[in-house]
Amino acid sequence: MTFQPKQPPRPNSEPGPRNWRWQVRQPWLLGLVLACGVLIGANPFRPSSQNPDLTARGYLKFKEILSYIDRDYVDSVNAEELSDYAITRMLERLDPHSVFIPAKQQQQASSFLQSDYDGIGVEFNLFRDTVTVVAPLSEGPAEQAGLQPGDRILAVDGQAVSGVHFTMQDLFGKLRGPRGSQVRLQLLRRGLPRAITVAVMRNRIPNSSVDVAYMVDNETGYLKISRFASGTYDEFKASLGDLRRQGLTRLVLDLRGNPGGYLDRATKIADEFIGGTKKIVYTEGKGDQYDTQTYSRVAGEFEDGALVVLVDEGSASASEVLAGALQDHDRALLVGRRTFGKGLVQQPITLNDGSELRLTIARYYTPSGRSIQKSYGHGLAEYEQELQKRARNGEYFHADSIHFADSLRYRTARGRMVYGGGGIMPDLFVSRDTSAQSGYYLKLQSLNLVREFALSYYQDHKAELETLRFEQFGEQFRISDVQLQLLATRAMQNGLPADAAGLRRCAPLLRTQLKAYIARSAYGKPAYFRVLNHDDVEMQQALNAIREPGNTALLGLAGQ
Repeated sequence: MTFQPKQPPRPNSEPGPRNWRWQVRQPWLLGLVLACGVLIGANPFRPSSQNPDLTARGYLKFKEILSYIDRDYVDSVNAEELSDYAITRMLERLDPHSVFIPAKQQQQASSFLQSDYDGIGVEFNLFRDTVTVVAPLSEGPAEQAGLQPGDRILAVDGQAVSGVHFTMQDLFGKLRGPRGSQVRLQLLRRGLPRAITVAVMRNRIPNSSVDVAYMVDNETGYLKISRFASGTYDEFKASLGDLRRQGLTRLVLDLRGNPGGYLDRATKIADEFIGGTKKIVYTEGKGDQYDTQTYSRVAGEFEDGALVVLVDEGSASASEVLAGALQDHDRALLVGRRTFGKGLVQQPITLNDGSELRLTIARYYTPSGRSIQKSYGHGLAEYEQELQKRARNGEYFHADSIHFADSLRYRTARGRMVYGGGGIMPDLFVSRDTSAQSGYYLKLQSLNLVREFALSYYQDHKAELETLRFEQFGEQFRISDVQLQLLATRAMQNGLPADAAGLRRCAPLLRTQLKAYIARSAYGKPAYFRVLNHDDVEMQQALNAIREPGNTALLGLAGQ
């Protein structure tokens, strides 16, 4: 969101005769005003009219101290790094989401919201310093050059990348580059006696934020949005249109784990579901310059069909705006767990050196008046531990562990009770899968071993899998006890002690994940989500809810 700051009003003058105190203070005040004027003139964002002198004094103090350190400190220092550090610590006194991004990190931070990038188009896994191709993106340069799932990348343009402690970010930096440029990959492919070299021409790669959209049955569609990036709305419209052509009358919209992004993309998607002219979200900031109200205004693609939205503790910011608007207007049934509670609006401000300040300038409110933002009054450390606190309090597993103050009660359009105070509470609570909290399972995941094991299985059984259609694979394929034990043995060889009880506890989840990863390599990304969702408790609850006539009647999902 882009805002234009108002011009500050002129300060009131106090009439009265000039006296000796004024004469003594006049030179000092003139100097202060001059310094303040220099500060204002060099900065398009003017200080508040309430405290211009304090702003100028703080600026001069910081400048003076930094000059002394740079000139007289006993050791050599990097003044720019010190300044960046001081700015970061200063922002910590404001709120958890006002941040400073140094120039060298700005491009990386912004890439999250980009809908494409220049590269080769490949998904890879990093296991024990070995880079393995999970899948080349469909019709991308890597696929056209012949890369296959399971290929091990040994070197990029002659520089070794396996066995040399490269990070994922290092690899992104090596594989991405300007379109039209060439990168040479040295690959080790199973079945070949020696490494091969493949030249790949970089091109523009779509960076989709709609992870998948498919029909679960003849009427029910599933659509997952991972973030709200620049192209999310267009991707959503295309995916929804495709589902409509396949007979869509009911939709499960998955916002789990979606951390937010561009607000206007989320509100435009809300407009596709909400008919008439209804409030979607409003913001309130200091004064009225950042106060906004957003309403539905277009004839949407899906204003009448039954709608269920999946949310969890990873759904934040723009995701919460969308979920809250749909809940307040009784347009959707929310299924899952309480959302993160990030309801502060940041304005990105590009600084002269290319760095960026993301400054909180307002708060989000749902149509009923609920503040989405959870409390941050006890400091940054406690705020960052809030999700762990939910786990300790049992909130992820028992709905009655969540308590809301009576003063935070609000009503939806049809009079249902909802609560404010941080995050959006779903209409239908679903507890988290406890097997995902197994210590043994978490250690397996930290090793990247589950995906690596699935890749090895795919390579060993590639010919057999190619004879099966996905529907046959879904019905017939099972991960056996023997295969789970082989996974445990491989984990032991990689430093994870045997834990029979831990393995038994997370066995159902491991079977599903291994099958999904194998399907990803054999049949593509949609197959991965189909397998996962088949055994996903939250997804199955959502399907039960959307197919239950009583729910659609209660929430008026069949029409506005």
